[in-house]
Amino acid sequence: MSSQQRAARIHGAQLDHLAFGLARLEDAPATLVGLLGGATHEGGPNLEFTGGQWEFERGARIEVIVPNEHPNGFMKRFIETRGPGIHHVTFKVPDIYAAREHAEAMGYTVTGFNDRYEAWKEMFLHPRSAHGIVVQLAQSHPDIPDEGWTRDFAFPRYDGAAPPRADVLGLRLRVHDERNAAKLWGELLGGRCEQNPAGDIYRWADSALRIRVRVDRSDAEGPEAVEVAAVRAGALGAGGAEAMGSRFEPVAR
Repeated sequence: MSSQQRAARIHGAQLDHLAFGLARLEDAPATLVGLLGGATHEGGPNLEFTGGQWEFERGARIEVIVPNEHPNGFMKRFIETRGPGIHHVTFKVPDIYAAREHAEAMGYTVTGFNDRYEAWKEMFLHPRSAHGIVVQLAQSHPDIPDEGWTRDFAFPRYDGAAPPRADVLGLRLRVHDERNAAKLWGELLGGRCEQNPAGDIYRWADSALRIRVRVDRSDAEGPEAVEVAAVRAGALGAGGAEAMGSRFEPVAR
C-alpha cells in the first residue's frame, strides 16, 4: 500500500447494516422473522422511502426500504428497473467530511453528499466503483434524536412462530478484480482481509457483519447472497427468499 493510499484510509469506519429494496414492507417478515427469527429494531418514513430494520444474533441488522408516494424517488426507480433485492451497505464513520476527502483522494466519485441534519450526515459511492452495490457512508449522532426513525414504528406483523435469532454473517459479492476489492474494502474502508478459498473475507473489529468477495468474471459484478451461519441450514432449506429478491445461504462461520 502506498503512503498516499495509507493516508487516504477512512479511519474508524464500521459496517453497520445491509439494506434491501422491496416494493412493500409487508414482504419482509416472512423471511426476516419467519425464517431468520429477526426482532424489530427501528423504522419510519423518509422523504423518498419508508423503512425498517430487523436485528439478529450478535446485533447484526438488515434494513428494508420501500418506495413512498414521491413521484421520482430513487427507491421507486430501483424497484421498477431491478425488482426487489439488496440495495446498499452502510458504514458508520466518525467524520463525514474526512471520509469524503479520503474517498476522493483514492479516486472514488462521491454522490448524494448531505450534511443538512445534525442527527445524520451521509454520502454514497456509486455502484460502478463498488462492485455493483451502493456504499453509504454516514455520520450519526446518537445523542441527537432522529425524528424520522424510532423504535415505536408500526412494523408489519408476522403471525407465525419465529425461530431463534439467526446468526447473519454478512454479504457475498461477485467481483471481477480482487485488487479493486482490496482497494475499496481494505485500503479505503479499513477492513481486515482473511484469505479464504471460497472468497476473501473482510471484517471490521466492532462490526457484526462481514463482506466476502468472490472473483468471477463470467457475469456482472454484484451481490450474490446473504450468508447465514450453517446452524440455520435446516430452516433456510434451499436458501430461496423470492420476496426479498436474494438468496440466504448457510455457510461456515
